[in-house]
Amino acid sequence: MKKKQFLIGFLAVIALTVTLYFVLKKPVTEEVYQELNDVTFIELDEETILKSGFINDIGVSQVIQNCTQCHSSKLVTQNRLNKTGWEASIKWMQETQNLWDLGKNEERIVNYLAKNYAPETEGRRTNIEVAEWYELE
Repeated sequence: MKKKQFLIGFLAVIALTVTLYFVLKKPVTEEVYQELNDVTFIELDEETILKSGFINDIGVSQVIQNCTQCHSSKLVTQNRLNKTGWEASIKWMQETQNLWDLGKNEERIVNYLAKNYAPETEGRRTNIEVAEWYELE
């Protein structure tokens, strides 16, 4: 599966490079490659997204491609943060855990996480309804 994803990504970069060269008549320089790396538009297939455990929404591919390089999706999904909290979490990982610069992907990742893994409105779990209580002896 990873070989297939790598091949798709590799082919996408080649196709984008050829498009830039022929359509824009722009030689492929280091600046062009930096622009390509700033935002990743390689969308993952439904099966990969489903297996990841993430909610399928805009930005999920970038979250999978960046977050699950270091840890499980469950570590991400167990957290509930607002936009500021997710930004702070990413900054902390960059400062202390060697997380790379996410470039323009960061905004897409933060928006996805803030929308789909925001704090829940209820502060506690709902009460447990027990039909019949019994005494311990």
